[in-house]
Amino acid sequence: MRGFLSGVGGCLAAAFFAFATPVEARLEKLVLSGPFAAVSFPLIHMVESGALKDVAETVEFRSWKDPDQLRVLALDAKSDVDFVAMPTNVAANLYNRGVRLQLVNVSTWGVLWMVSREANLKTLADFKGKEILMPFRADMPDIVFQVLAEKQGLDVKRDFKLRYVGSPLDAMQMLITRRADHALLAEPAVSVALRKTKSFPVSIVAPELYRSANLQEEWGRLTQRPARIPQAGMVALGRALADPALVEKFQKAYAASLSWCEKHPEECGKLVAKRVDMLTPEGVADSVRVDNAVFVTAREAKPELEFFFGLLHARQPALVGGKLPDAAFYFGGK
Repeated sequence: MRGFLSGVGGCLAAAFFAFATPVEARLEKLVLSGPFAAVSFPLIHMVESGALKDVAETVEFRSWKDPDQLRVLALDAKSDVDFVAMPTNVAANLYNRGVRLQLVNVSTWGVLWMVSREANLKTLADFKGKEILMPFRADMPDIVFQVLAEKQGLDVKRDFKLRYVGSPLDAMQMLITRRADHALLAEPAVSVALRKTKSFPVSIVAPELYRSANLQEEWGRLTQRPARIPQAGMVALGRALADPALVEKFQKAYAASLSWCEKHPEECGKLVAKRVDMLTPEGVADSVRVDNAVFVTAREAKPELEFFFGLLHARQPALVGGKLPDAAFYFGGK
């Protein structure tokens, strides 16, 4: 009898563990991080939609506000962040400084625009002599602005009056409150500023603000390449580096959420705007319509990234950590 019960108990235990394994295999928590910018919209959708519920019991999104906060997050050995959105050159810089990370994808291919109170400013040269609000000193978008200006023979220090501020959202608020006339902004700050000043429809007779020079078009014109910049993507940190299967699941979910955002701008706007008071659903939706977002794996984006990094390295090697990152920087690349 004891043998029978033992056998039954063994069968029941085996059945239980076979059933329980998928649940037990899930992580207790998965942490995603990024700024309130286009690169993070899919992350927010992934959290809100439960896209990774088969991977972790809890999936959390944490925002970072500025590059300094981002670097602290990436350098903290005790950080529990698994995937973080960041500018591609920051990822290269940190990697070359010895931080254990891999770039897994690029999805932001340029969301930089000049915004002005003047109607006829179409290129960077048109802003010569003017004061321009510039977010993130020595980081994106400041770096892109300086590269493009120099390619046009402009001296950034002599030909422009750059006024540095903490973030694109700070610059947006200063434009809206008429404390500045020109700024370099990244989406969604551009679209939100146009919405808040009722400048967005073409039919407005006298808009308060204008979407001026498109830095992506300037990039294409001046480099003789496609009008897109491999500006930001996702990086794997910590335990994710040791688990390629986790990275692949993340990649699939991120690509699906990015596609959803691009197809449903209004719904995406509502999801994002409820997390930060300075954004509006309509403004975020407008930004999605113009963001030129596309999911590209780091391995596939490598040629464009190396061209971009090469320009930065030639101008100031420290921008990418003194050298171009090697093959191990790119997830899945050799």
